[in-house]
Amino acid sequence: MLQPSEEIKSRLDIVDIIRDYIPLKAAGVNFRARCPFHNEKTPSFMISPEKQIWHCFGCGKGGDMFAFVMEMEGVDFAGALRILAPKAGVALTKQDPKLTSEKNRILDILDLSRRYYHKVLLESKSASSGLVYLKKRGLSDETIEEWQIGYSPEDWNMTYKFLHSRGYTDKEIFLAGMSIKSQNRFGYYDRFRGRIMFPIRDTNGSTVAFTARVSPKKEATEKIGKYINSPQTLVYDKSKVLFGLDKAKQAIKKHDGVILVEGQMDVITAHQSGWKNVVASSGTALTTEQVNLIKRLTSNIYLAFDMDQAGEIAADRGIREAMAGEMNIKIVELPEGKDPDECIKKNLTAWQKAIAEAKPMMQYYFDKVLAKFDAKKVEDKQKIAKALLGQIVKLGSKVEQDYWLKQLAGKLDVSENILRETIAAHIRKTTKDYGVSGSEIKTPSKRTSREEKISDLLLALLLKFAPLLEYAQNHIDEQMLVGDGNKELYKNLVFYYNNVINNETDSLSEKQAGLIDYQNLREWLSMSAGQEGFTVVRDIDLLLFLDKIAILGDEEFYNIDFTAAKEQLIKIILTLKKNFLSQRMKEVTKMIETAEKEKNNTNAQALMQELKFLSDELKELNSDPS
Repeated sequence: MLQPSEEIKSRLDIVDIIRDYIPLKAAGVNFRARCPFHNEKTPSFMISPEKQIWHCFGCGKGGDMFAFVMEMEGVDFAGALRILAPKAGVALTKQDPKLTSEKNRILDILDLSRRYYHKVLLESKSASSGLVYLKKRGLSDETIEEWQIGYSPEDWNMTYKFLHSRGYTDKEIFLAGMSIKSQNRFGYYDRFRGRIMFPIRDTNGSTVAFTARVSPKKEATEKIGKYINSPQTLVYDKSKVLFGLDKAKQAIKKHDGVILVEGQMDVITAHQSGWKNVVASSGTALTTEQVNLIKRLTSNIYLAFDMDQAGEIAADRGIREAMAGEMNIKIVELPEGKDPDECIKKNLTAWQKAIAEAKPMMQYYFDKVLAKFDAKKVEDKQKIAKALLGQIVKLGSKVEQDYWLKQLAGKLDVSENILRETIAAHIRKTTKDYGVSGSEIKTPSKRTSREEKISDLLLALLLKFAPLLEYAQNHIDEQMLVGDGNKELYKNLVFYYNNVINNETDSLSEKQAGLIDYQNLREWLSMSAGQEGFTVVRDIDLLLFLDKIAILGDEEFYNIDFTAAKEQLIKIILTLKKNFLSQRMKEVTKMIETAEKEKNNTNAQALMQELKFLSDELKELNSDPS
């Protein structure tokens, strides 16, 4: 019987899974995309449908569909299993040890609470005021069902007792954010009591938290907070969630744009009216994590916030990064005094018009600042320049910066050069204060040398055209390869070819026709010991490196035949040999200098003979490549 992970892999296609998160383009036999895990303009993220793996040649991350979901969703393997199982139609039993982690117990509690609250809303008389309120707000029965809106009982510990009866401990219920520990007596009481409950879901639809609105009858008689939310838990971080994104993903990709609003009711009303690409940030302070969620789906953001607050969003780190990432941000100006919920209900045409006429963010700021100050007054010119240059410098596109600088110079009737000098001074100050250039701090990454890239290509050729290993073994040594991963994989490939493939094939023609089976090789590398005393390093890094090389081979050599592959191999080996000899000559030269200083004549003479041998071999390679 297949394990759940194996069954999921057999039913799902990695291309479909990844396409749900990011747009893909065909690239030969593979698919290519911009990596969702680091900023890049040139796509270096590759997916192999044949091998069901992915690899980014920019940041180096890679793996199978589970590794991708784990990276995207920030979950462990059990979490990825939980996300992919419903897509594959695979039932996961609670006895599965991989699903007994604390996180997954919390998710179970929250899912059960969601269903419990929804049942209370529909069936309990005590929830009638909540149901009436929702109907007055214009929500249909279908919408209430779709969003699983619920109601928490008035009792102090009814929800706690219900969850406890289902086998969950005090600690688990507390860690899920569903209870509060009493300060005056022993025990726990319900966090949410007598409130309309709006489940908050992650991008995969799992309930991770709740927003709770006070019931209408309590709102009129008691001075309590109108809304309370779940606390931060192991599964909920409000900075990493956008309300409604699980339902809006497909519409966002379809329309290539997302409309950001402030509250949950704004989202629900918009969806009910047919605007499915609307999500809520639960406040105007967009976070970097929320922007990254959006970037996976679209580069176009429409901000439909309260106008008094929208003017301040440029200070948010998330918006700064969105601007630096060349995302297209527009401001939706709704009729005065109206939020999206009210606007959609009272005047859908006005809402549609506001979306259609949304202004680019920089245009919005220009209009706002120029309306506040007099561009003809010298003192106001300085204020205008300071306010708008502070926004222009955040733009990641030089073309956009240039355009808006010209616009500002024209409005102020000043030289562009003056404005550019001001921006340059700002950047110098940023560099001085933070030790970085520009408005973005970049994580340093290890640069791959030319020789290491060439070594990668050699391994990719050998993996794709296994019989070339016979030629390679006679013409190159593993020490001539650059990069620990290349050396280790080459050693393994040689051993695998000579001791596994040769033993399984009956003739040379079979061996040449049947190339290395990628999955078999991967399984062999995953074993715990080598054969015939040959020690093989079996670790996850080697398997990830194998994935990278396999995808590289598909990308670079998918349409060449064996003869062309051998010609490529000969050229690569020649380049690596020359590099190895040159590097070794430099090392030996330094060793000779050291030996002479130490007056070690015997050692110096031996090294000089080696240097001559290396020099002669390099000359021979340069004069006769064959």
